[in-house]
Amino acid sequence: MSTDRRAALEDAFLLHQRPFRDSSQILDVFSRERGRLALVARGSRGAKSRLKGILRPFQPLRLSWSIRTDLGTLTGAETGGRAFALAGDALLSGYYVNELLLNFLHRHDPQPEIFALYGAALEDLATCTDPAPELRRFEIELLRLLGYALDLEYDARSGELLEDAQDYEYRVEEGPVPVTGNATRDAYSGSRLKAIAAGSFEDPATLRAANRLLRRVVNYHLGGKELKSRKVLIELYRDRIRGPEAGVRPDTDT
Repeated sequence: MSTDRRAALEDAFLLHQRPFRDSSQILDVFSRERGRLALVARGSRGAKSRLKGILRPFQPLRLSWSIRTDLGTLTGAETGGRAFALAGDALLSGYYVNELLLNFLHRHDPQPEIFALYGAALEDLATCTDPAPELRRFEIELLRLLGYALDLEYDARSGELLEDAQDYEYRVEEGPVPVTGNATRDAYSGSRLKAIAAGSFEDPATLRAANRLLRRVVNYHLGGKELKSRKVLIELYRDRIRGPEAGVRPDTDT
């Protein structure tokens, strides 16, 4: 990128920040109009910097910047609304959503639909009692918008609608394939896959199946890269369900 690009007070969110030199930071931001960007916020870690209370995750922002190379420079920042109040599991879930975007989105690729999806997900996480169903719905829609839509309604081999009582193995590159013989742990009934497609997670078994399925699909598209935030969520859940006399941590579908 050789031409100078400037933006003035564009809607954005901060996805990640890391120290840079003595008092600056490098920000990974998600802009509605310009997509994911990396910006240097000079002096933003200084004791007197006014940016300390502004540059926070889950805070709607209006940012200005200048870019001549792949790494731009932040030239202005202000809040664009009330921050989403995430705490506990919802906060960890928010960081997981941020990490998904950091890994799936390419720099300088505008994704206004995903930007809107992200804002809606933060709203849902801030108001829900259980983040897990919201995360599964977010993952399903994110994959669709990225061109990796799940096919959870049709038999990949015959093209026919899934049969409720039939067990299927979900193959990422194909879709649901009927299981012949004994069903394995990676098999899902047709009715279960339809419920996942509809985002109907009232049944705990359906939610556990969705957790397992989407973990496999996301891992596949990330080339097996482990997400730090998801690892924390899994360990937290395991610690909660582990009994006082358990010798080992159980496998879970978190």
